[in-house]
Amino acid sequence: MTDTNSPYLINLALTGMVPTRAMSASVPLSHQEIIDDIAPALELGVHMLHLHARDVNGVPTSDPEPFGRLIESIRQLPGGREVLVCITTSGRNDPGFASRSRVLDLDGDMKPDMASLTLSSLNFTGQASINAPETIRALAARMLERGIRPELEVFDLGMANFLHVLIKEKLVHAPCYVNMLLGNIAGAQANPMQFAALRQHIPEQAVVAVAGLGHTQLTANTLGLLFADGIRTGLEDNLWLDRERRQPATNLALVRRAIALADTLQRPLASRQWVRARLGCD
Repeated sequence: MTDTNSPYLINLALTGMVPTRAMSASVPLSHQEIIDDIAPALELGVHMLHLHARDVNGVPTSDPEPFGRLIESIRQLPGGREVLVCITTSGRNDPGFASRSRVLDLDGDMKPDMASLTLSSLNFTGQASINAPETIRALAARMLERGIRPELEVFDLGMANFLHVLIKEKLVHAPCYVNMLLGNIAGAQANPMQFAALRQHIPEQAVVAVAGLGHTQLTANTLGLLFADGIRTGLEDNLWLDRERRQPATNLALVRRAIALADTLQRPLASRQWVRARLGCD
C-alpha cells in the first residue's frame, strides 16, 4: 500500500472525447487552446498530460498528425520535456486496432511517453467503449515494442484482473501506471468500500492515480491522496466545481483544487524527475 507521506502526482486530462463547447465554454478543443491550458498547468507542477485531439470541426480524431503537433508544442514549453505526455488510444469511436495504433508510430519530438490502454469493454452513460481482448493485447504489444508506457485504465475488478493476466503474459512490465476511474455508471463507485476492493486488487508495484467522473471527482481525488500515489483531474472527467452545477470548472481551477486538497492533507507534491524515476521513464 502507498506511503501517504510520499510525494503525490497529478495527471491532467484536459479535453476528452465527450465535452463540447456547448457543454463548457472552458474546454480546450483547438491546438492553441490545449497548449494555452497546458502552459500554466506545467507552472503548477502537473506531472502527466492525458491528451485527446480534435479535428478542425472539434470532433475527436485518431489522426496522428494533430497529436504529433501537440506533443511537439508541449516539448517547447518550460517543463515540457520533463512532463509525461500520454495520448489516447480510445475505442469509443473506432474499436479497431489499425486506427487506434497509428498514434503509437509517432517519433522524435512527436513521440509520446505513454498511451492509454483500457482493460476491457465498458458502457458509459450514452456510449460504449469496445475493447476486445485481442485488441488490448495488440495495443499492449505495440506499446512495448515502441518503448511507450501504457496508461492502464481500470474501471472495475474485471479490468484489474485482466491487468494481472497481461503482466503474466509479459505484455505489461513493472513498474506499471494505473488510473483507477470511479463513478462511471457501469463501474466501481467513489465510495470507500468499492474503492478498497478495487485498490487491493491492483498490483502492489503499480503507481496508482485515482479519478472520478462528474461530481465524484473530488471524492475520488481525496481517496487518491489518502490511499494511492496521486490523482487524475481535468475537464475530460468533470465540467463543474460543485454538485449543483452552478460553478463551471476550468482545467486550471481543477488542478488548483487538487493541490489545495493535498496541502490540507499535508501530502507533498512530487517533482517530475521523481515521477519519471518511479515509472522508469528516465
